[in-house]
Amino acid sequence: MAHPKRRTSTQRRDKRRTHFKATAANLATCPTTGQAHLFHRAFWHEDKLYYKGRVIAEKEVAVAE
Repeated sequence: MAHPKRRTSTQRRDKRRTHFKATAANLATCPTTGQAHLFHRAFWHEDKLYYKGRVIAEKEVAVAE
């Protein structure tokens, strides 16, 4: 197992960690439904799967016999 030869200083460690920041996700609004969703992601709305304002798939409802 690899071990560091020298101890990493707190300044060097903290400089490396500054680049990670938890930010709120940017949200887009669908032109068709008006729903907020993540960019470049499909989303469900009223049992339909939308992507780029178009219906991709519809949820099938099981019919009880």
